[in-house]
Amino acid sequence: MISTTSLFAPVETDLRLLSENLKKLVGARHPILAAAAEHLFDAGGKRIRPAIVLLVSKATMLDQEITSRHRRLAEITEMIHTASLVHDDVVDEAELRRNVPTVNSLFDNRIAVLAGDFLFAQSSWYLANLDNLEVVKLLSEVIRDFAEGEIQQGINQFDTGITLDAYLEKSYYKTASLMANSAKAASVLSDVGRDITEHLYNYGRYLGLAFQIVDDILDFTSPTEVLGKPAGSDLASGNITAPALYAMEENPYLEVLIEREFSEDGDLEKALNLVMESNGIERSRELASNYSQLALQNLKCLQPSPSGQALQDIVDYNLSRIY
Repeated sequence: MISTTSLFAPVETDLRLLSENLKKLVGARHPILAAAAEHLFDAGGKRIRPAIVLLVSKATMLDQEITSRHRRLAEITEMIHTASLVHDDVVDEAELRRNVPTVNSLFDNRIAVLAGDFLFAQSSWYLANLDNLEVVKLLSEVIRDFAEGEIQQGINQFDTGITLDAYLEKSYYKTASLMANSAKAASVLSDVGRDITEHLYNYGRYLGLAFQIVDDILDFTSPTEVLGKPAGSDLASGNITAPALYAMEENPYLEVLIEREFSEDGDLEKALNLVMESNGIERSRELASNYSQLALQNLKCLQPSPSGQALQDIVDYNLSRIY
């Protein structure tokens, strides 16, 4: 499997700078918020989202140096992403993320919600200071989409009537919106033509959907120590993802288990086995693969460059996680 370190070679130095800067930017005046932020930014994330922003910036600026606004946009993107994870963990009552205790388990839910709010507010403030209305609109939409995705997920818990389209829409809100809109925003700051910004939006959108589908497959196929959270935890909490949706088509008994919310002994194990024995994983792989192809097609608008190549490699890296 490709490592993210080699993957991000064209922006390696920029990402190191970003990590140092994030802690300064959050620089909360309150020790608990500062500790929460420090903990979050040290929690070993892959930094894929800010890397995409920096790579798109470089791929669209070719002969010129990327600007301080491009760099700030990458920082804002990671802040928004981190804020959404904090709120996610509260909603999911998660105790671990990437094998590290979550903010809500270290402090408590109240502090975690406030830490997430604080990061959203801080990112909005830095966003406004970019003085680019189109970029402000693009990233404000992301923050709204996150909330929309969380609400949809909450409303559809244990709902076996959820369609593949509804699942993909939620996946767009929760994952793809940030990748799509931040990639587009980076190209807006580079002042390239409309057609290129749209292609880069679509690149982020399709990559984001493929990313979510791969994560949802790994929730069934990866052991806890790899995932950093218990395997099958999505299904256990009533979040019905692509592999389970496909498995329900093949075996309606899975619907029965989900509808009674795994209330009887051994229900969850039975449900996980039904998903694993079905073609759900295989069909989800095909779905992720299709979106990956669409993401790659949208990169054809870029002139060849190491950064453009890295954007392609991210698509392959994502798929390599399930093969």
